[in-house]
Amino acid sequence: MLRDGSKVLIRPVQPADAPLLADGFARLSDRSRRMRFLARKDQLSAAELRYLTDVDHHDHEALGALDQAGGRGVGVARYVRDTEDPHAAEIAVTIVDDWQGRGLGTELLTRLSARARAEGIRRFTALVAEDNAAMAGLLRNMSASLVGRSPGTVEYEITLMPPEKSTATPPAAVLGRDRVGTPC
Repeated sequence: MLRDGSKVLIRPVQPADAPLLADGFARLSDRSRRMRFLARKDQLSAAELRYLTDVDHHDHEALGALDQAGGRGVGVARYVRDTEDPHAAEIAVTIVDDWQGRGLGTELLTRLSARARAEGIRRFTALVAEDNAAMAGLLRNMSASLVGRSPGTVEYEITLMPPEKSTATPPAAVLGRDRVGTPC
């Protein structure tokens, strides 16, 4: 349950979710697409949909949120492990416009962090459009540090604490190099 009382089902993304992801992408505003892709993005190709839904749940993880009332996809958070540093992964979070501001991004990123820790990832990075206030706020709330600036973008880093030995990862949370500007 989100802070506004909305209910979502959060689960691992599967190859069969390509239509849900395409529908969610179609419901993003031009601005949300630019924030996510760091450039104009009008559509997703079949190859992009396949990449975004056919994940291995180890080096590339994606968690999707479905609106329990209507069954439509409303958000995705993913990581893609860095091939040069297996303890690091780049993250991306996308929430459809009419679901933004409800706490869904925080919930997805919290669960994604648990999955990443279980897979040996100790650090997240995120490349974000410098005018993406929502993502900057979400990352600050997750104790991210600003580690770099480039024209038009900022880079954040989140240190993940190792999993506690006595804490089991909830089944719903057990579940790669993706830019915050790549499709949901």
